[in-house]
Amino acid sequence: MIGAILRASRPISWINTAYPFAAGYLMATREVDAVLIVGTLFFLIPYNLLMYGVNDVFDYESDLANPRKGGVEGDVVRDREAAGRIHRGILVASGATVVPLAAWLLLQGSFAAGVTLALVIFGVVAYSAPGLRFKERPFLDSLTSALHFVGPLLYALVLAGVSLVDADVWPIWAAFILWGMASHAFGAVQDVRADRAGGIGSVATVVGARATARLSVGLYLGASALLLLLPWPSLLAAALPLAYAASAARFWNVTDATCEDANRGWRTFLWLNQPVGFLVTVLLIVEWNGWL
Repeated sequence: MIGAILRASRPISWINTAYPFAAGYLMATREVDAVLIVGTLFFLIPYNLLMYGVNDVFDYESDLANPRKGGVEGDVVRDREAAGRIHRGILVASGATVVPLAAWLLLQGSFAAGVTLALVIFGVVAYSAPGLRFKERPFLDSLTSALHFVGPLLYALVLAGVSLVDADVWPIWAAFILWGMASHAFGAVQDVRADRAGGIGSVATVVGARATARLSVGLYLGASALLLLLPWPSLLAAALPLAYAASAARFWNVTDATCEDANRGWRTFLWLNQPVGFLVTVLLIVEWNGWL
């Protein structure tokens, strides 16, 4: 049970949500305090368990038919009887880990910060939960998925009292949203046939694999263009989305029949996050110290 719950939280992706919060809060406040520590821990594990765990529970049938599930891209319990027990455990563990830390965080900062956190958590649940299922609403699915990762950054900035419309701020989170939408859309390409077989809608099942792959490339390029609005040296970050655009462009002519080929691009995306994350960290250190 513990192993299944851990796998459901996608350890390979923990950093993708904890990092935006920690970096945003630290760069804004320039100090390490209890809020930074608790918030980072919250977005590191409980948040990911809620996000991916709820998705695994309510996407079980389609995941069974998806050949790429069963590893770092999502665990699947093949034994249905065991799956029911494990799914209950995942939901209980999600509530037990999310509620205490979220409640503490809601007591910190302003009313606006509390509302932001509540909306971020709502978006995570609404993406997969029955009755809401934002993941099955084309284009809203990509936006909601992007906010799963941009949300921790937005919350950190609001919590730190930063105006989201400042000229040096809004291009960052806006580009991050475009990057997240592009990544979700491209990730959906490989699942077109599996999602259609499981009766699950997505931007890719509606507009098709080829159009979605091309949309993804365009969104990555849009993210890069927005980052050009930043002052030196932050504008150097504009080069980073180009690596993702180049990777996705390899599947410019993918079809619904060959959609599974895009899994190669998705695996590239997973490892590409590591060097790109390193370069983002280098830029933050440079910015912090005013070296350029």
